[in-house]
Amino acid sequence: MGNKNLHKAKKNKNDDFYTKISDIEHELKYYTSHFEDKVVLCNCDDPRISNFFNYFSYNFERLKLKKLIATCYKSTILEMFSESKSERAIYLEYEGAKKNNRIPNIEDIGTKFLKGDGDFRNSECIDLLKQADIVVTNPPFSLFREYISQLIKYEKKFLVIGSINAVFYTEIFGLIRENKIWIGCTSPKEFLLPGGGSKGFGNIYWFTNLHHKKRNEELILVKKYYGNEEDYPKYDDCDAIEVSKVVNIPKDYYGDMGVPVSFIDKYNPEQFEILGSNDKPLINGVEKYLRFLIRRKK
Repeated sequence: MGNKNLHKAKKNKNDDFYTKISDIEHELKYYTSHFEDKVVLCNCDDPRISNFFNYFSYNFERLKLKKLIATCYKSTILEMFSESKSERAIYLEYEGAKKNNRIPNIEDIGTKFLKGDGDFRNSECIDLLKQADIVVTNPPFSLFREYISQLIKYEKKFLVIGSINAVFYTEIFGLIRENKIWIGCTSPKEFLLPGGGSKGFGNIYWFTNLHHKKRNEELILVKKYYGNEEDYPKYDDCDAIEVSKVVNIPKDYYGDMGVPVSFIDKYNPEQFEILGSNDKPLINGVEKYLRFLIRRKK
């Protein structure tokens, strides 16, 4: 059901899914050392309800941040940010609690109006991006490819949420293969809806270029290829064996292998090399699911 929800959302371009604070806390604990004296930008975040803004503002002193900036696409601004409601885009700047109580107050948050609609591709939002050291947010699923391309263009560090299916976009796959981006540590399973309630999704991950300790954890291999060749048939169209589950990667085989997409969550560049992908692998004429082509490093 999770993947059906994701495909439906993509088809309808419905990208209003908000990240739970527990999922943010669970992932961000692996990156504490990266944030000291850094400007953090959350550029797809309605500051009225963004748990990303809440997390970084309430942990501003603990993380030793320099500045926090949040922008979002235009929406009706509540009275807490304006005396009257209006359809305008805003951005917020926060540089710590001024009363030394480590609790952010509305007086501490600089609220400014944007001339445009707050789209992350607009020039004024790009100007804010240029100020940032690290970008952390949940960008629109339907614009994920364009969003990542912008971060790479401006050489930004980032930690963002996206569908695992994005790894098969040509641009994203190339970045992963070149070890310029990788998967984070956890996998959010449920998102909040604007009108209340929540919706579950399958195969949602964090994408990042910030180092974390899990990236270099070695995958323990226990299966053997030799003596069990019938369990590892070769593809019709390439000289690689089929490994149907990540746990079945053999410890005694150093040739090319096709592995499920879920491998990306266990990928250690010191242990494996990603060779490419096989969109429609065939075994005896029978089509299999998408596969990564990998090889172990000796």
